[in-house]
Amino acid sequence: MSATLFANARILDGTADHAVEGHVLVEGGLIKEVSDKPISASSARRVDVGGRTLMPGLIDAHVHVIASEVNLARHALLPDALVAFRAAKIMHGMLMRGFTTIRDLGGATQGLRAARDEGHFDAPRMVLCGKAISSTGGHSDGRGRWDNRDNHWAEQRLGALGRIADGVDAVRRACREEIKAGADYIKIMANGGVASPTDPIAFLGYSKDEIRAAVEEAAMAQTYVAAHLYTDEAIGRAVECGVRSLEHCNLIEEATARKAAEAGAIACPTLVTYQALKDEGASLGLPPESVAKIDTVRLAGLESLEKMRRAGLTMAFGTDLLGEMHRHQSEEFVIRGRVLPAIEVIRSTTLHAAKLLRMEGQVGVVAPGAFGDLIVVEGDPLKDLSLLTGQGKHISAIMLGGRFVKEAF
Repeated sequence: MSATLFANARILDGTADHAVEGHVLVEGGLIKEVSDKPISASSARRVDVGGRTLMPGLIDAHVHVIASEVNLARHALLPDALVAFRAAKIMHGMLMRGFTTIRDLGGATQGLRAARDEGHFDAPRMVLCGKAISSTGGHSDGRGRWDNRDNHWAEQRLGALGRIADGVDAVRRACREEIKAGADYIKIMANGGVASPTDPIAFLGYSKDEIRAAVEEAAMAQTYVAAHLYTDEAIGRAVECGVRSLEHCNLIEEATARKAAEAGAIACPTLVTYQALKDEGASLGLPPESVAKIDTVRLAGLESLEKMRRAGLTMAFGTDLLGEMHRHQSEEFVIRGRVLPAIEVIRSTTLHAAKLLRMEGQVGVVAPGAFGDLIVVEGDPLKDLSLLTGQGKHISAIMLGGRFVKEAF
C-alpha cells in the first residue's frame, strides 16, 4: 500500500481546543507520523493541504444502514437481496459525507460487514449489534394492535431491525445468539419509541432483571449494552442496571445525567432524526400513530443537550435516520451547534464517539497508530459547522485506511 504525506495542514481532532499546524504521514493503512515540523518521506506521495483543515474521518455512533424505508414493519417484508443492495448505497453515501466509521444500532449483519471488508463496495468501518432486542409490544415490535402473527418469522429477515425476547432466559439467549452471530455489543429497547406502533414513549420495555441479564451477558462477552431511551425514569433505571450507552435521552433531567456521568455512561443524542420525521415522515410512509409521537421527544431535544453538558455527561454523535432521510445525516452538526460550542460538537464525532465504540487511539484522532481515516475540509469547522454538511461538498478529500475514496483538491 502506497504512503501519503499530508503537508501544511491545520489538524483538528478535538485533542486541543483549536486546530494545530502540522504534517501527517500515512503508510500501510495507518498514520505513521504526526509532526509540527516537515516530515521526510521520499517514497511517499506528497499532498500539500495548503492550510485546509485535516480531520480524522467522522464517526456516526447511531445509524441504521439497512433502513431504506421509514415504515419499518413494511421494510421487514422486503427481500434480503434488495435490502442489502440498498444498504450498500446508504453506507456509500455516509462515506461520501466524511463518515469513515459507523455504529449500527439494529439490523446490519456480519454478512454485510464481510461484504464491505472484502471490498465489494466502499463503506465506512462498521461496528454492529446485530438485531436490537425488544419485548413484545416494544420498539422493535412492528405489529399493530390487530396483528397476532408470531413475530419470530421476521427475525431471520435482513430487513428487520430487531427481534423479540420476553423474560430473563429469553433475553440471555437472544444476547448470546447475537454475539455468536458477530455482534460487537448488545442493543436493547428499554423505552417506548416513535417508529413502533403500540408503545407510548413512556413505555418501560424491560424489567430491571431483564436489563441486568443483558448487561451480564454483554459483560461475559467482554462488551457492553446500548439502550434505546427517552424518559428520565427509563434512563435512570438503565444506568442503575449497568447500561453503558444511552441512546437519544431527549427527556433526561440534569440529576439523572449527573448519575450517568458518575457511572461512566455515555449518551448518544440523535436530534436530526426527529426534525426530519416531523418534516417528511408522514409523506414517506410513517404511520399516523408514529407521527403523533414525534413532538413528545423532538421539542425537548436541544434542552437535553444543555442538561447533559452541565452534568458533565459525555455525548457522542448520532443521527438515527431512516429511508430517504439519511441525506440529512450531517445536519446534526448544525443542530447541536445551536447550543453547544463547536469544539464539543467536533469532539462528539471524534474523541467521544471513539470512546463509546471502544476504539480509542484507532479512530477519531490524528495520531500515530490510528487508522489512516482522514478528511480534508475547505475552511474551519470551528467557525462554521455547516462546512461538514452539504453531502460532503466542502470536503475535498476522504481517505479510508490509507486509500483515497475522494480526492478533489
